[in-house]
Amino acid sequence: MFRGISALLMDSKGRVAVPTRYHETLQNEAGQMVMTVDTQALCLLLYPLSEWNIIEEKIAALPTLNPAARRIQRLLVGHATDVELDGNGRVLIPPVLREYAQLDKKVMWVGQGKKFEIWSELGWQEERDAWFSDKDQGEGELPAELKQLSL
Repeated sequence: MFRGISALLMDSKGRVAVPTRYHETLQNEAGQMVMTVDTQALCLLLYPLSEWNIIEEKIAALPTLNPAARRIQRLLVGHATDVELDGNGRVLIPPVLREYAQLDKKVMWVGQGKKFEIWSELGWQEERDAWFSDKDQGEGELPAELKQLSL
């Protein structure tokens, strides 16, 4: 499970050092991952290859004549890029994905269970502050499963 937030630096070539605590888990995947855009926020999603394969199957099964499904297919699969953990524990973020997420030198690496989100530091701070200040944000009714959750 990937959890926690790490503030990282991206070098001039677009490489980011993956937090050391995740190296072993990612090496179990032979260091192979897939990076794509998030369709609801200006951040990137990074999946171990085995997790991405499950998602890609579900996306491919969506009806291609449904405009909303086709949009998701084009964005998620179209931007999906194979990336690898290099010998120094870094991942290269492709330029088109860096541009989408407005990444600069300072990035935030956010564990989300089976995947990571990669944010610009400023983008993360703005979104986080908005989430903390506005509990509703017009997101609609909580799913029944969340209403039963006790923290």
